[in-house]
Amino acid sequence: MPRPGQVKSSGDRLSDRIALGVLTRVFPPDLVDEVVEECGRVEQRSRLLPARVVVYFVLAMCLFSGQGYEEVARLLTQGLERVRQWDKPWQVPTTAAIGRARRRLGSEPLKMLFDRVCRPVATQESAGAWYRRWRLVAVDGTVFDVPDTDANGSFFGRPGSGRGQQRSAYPQVRVAALVECGTHAVFAAAAGPLSLHEQQLVYGLLDRAEPGMLLMAGRGITGFDLWQAAYATGADLLWRVRKNIVLPVLQSFDDGSYLSEIVASKDRDRRNPFPVRVVEYRLDGRDEDTLYRLITTICDPDQAPAVELATIYHQRWEIENTLDEIKTHQGGRQLVLRSQYPDGIEQEIYGFLLVHHALRDVMHQAACEAGLDPDRISFTRALNAARRHVTAQAALSPLTTHTSTDAHHL
Repeated sequence: MPRPGQVKSSGDRLSDRIALGVLTRVFPPDLVDEVVEECGRVEQRSRLLPARVVVYFVLAMCLFSGQGYEEVARLLTQGLERVRQWDKPWQVPTTAAIGRARRRLGSEPLKMLFDRVCRPVATQESAGAWYRRWRLVAVDGTVFDVPDTDANGSFFGRPGSGRGQQRSAYPQVRVAALVECGTHAVFAAAAGPLSLHEQQLVYGLLDRAEPGMLLMAGRGITGFDLWQAAYATGADLLWRVRKNIVLPVLQSFDDGSYLSEIVASKDRDRRNPFPVRVVEYRLDGRDEDTLYRLITTICDPDQAPAVELATIYHQRWEIENTLDEIKTHQGGRQLVLRSQYPDGIEQEIYGFLLVHHALRDVMHQAACEAGLDPDRISFTRALNAARRHVTAQAALSPLTTHTSTDAHHL
């Protein structure tokens, strides 16, 4: 007979009771099982590390960044033993066994889970997420250092270096992302070799853009074809452009903006122009030579006055803060991803993005309940609270679809 408060162990294993505390609400077991099955990763025989548990392990690995494989496994199970929810001995899998399990799983289930779960989270009542009728979103890219293995080096490549062997210490993977500015929720992402420019990766994100969004981008995201592809999604655009782009004044508006047009670089005769509105300004206290030039698809100044567009454009920097949360706070300073092979790197990147999205979703709910802007809640405190919740979990089993009553709170 089980002791009072103890779950009867009717043939199931401790590994089947691994959960992720508050994060399990965002990634429920039924959904994980569905994704695993659709990706063809269901095991033909019983294993100490079945595919569902490996998915949760990857998420835990990205939550407890910097901890070794075996320590992550201990952190996932110690809470179950402490609250007397399990009385069977369980051998922590070796680093080699966990590595093999990760390779069997691959990156596809994590990518599919990201596609299923990660969406913009702001509601109409969410503070700081909207400008008039538009949801504010931004696109940008970054790079992650990856381990110096032959497989990673050959696939991802290295940035140039002025020292020694004319190469950097680590290969790097390039990542592009779409972020909801008001909540820092990443809702689209793509990864590839360093040789791919951010613009090439951005094309793969545009299926997540839609009418009602105002998509902002910095000077690194350029190109007439990319602009047209982004416009075709139905979203409105507000992009900063370089000062050497020719923008003829076709009509001036009272708010200081003007109607212009852009063309493809090969269209020297400007036969197929695209109409845009231009907003130019300088910031007080900055170098007077720093001219900000924005182009937008919102050509009616009554819908979006120039001074308001100049003000909200700086919300684009929220994507920089988001990437910093993932790389510096969640990953740790001087982050180097741990996977020794390219598919593992992609799996790990989506693990980081999934954990970050789950945290930001919970933070958004907490902010709404308190009537706060999500930016007023500390990401670091939320991250630490989520880590504590995992190690103190009360035997929530991924075999069930029920979450604990405190899973909605940090």
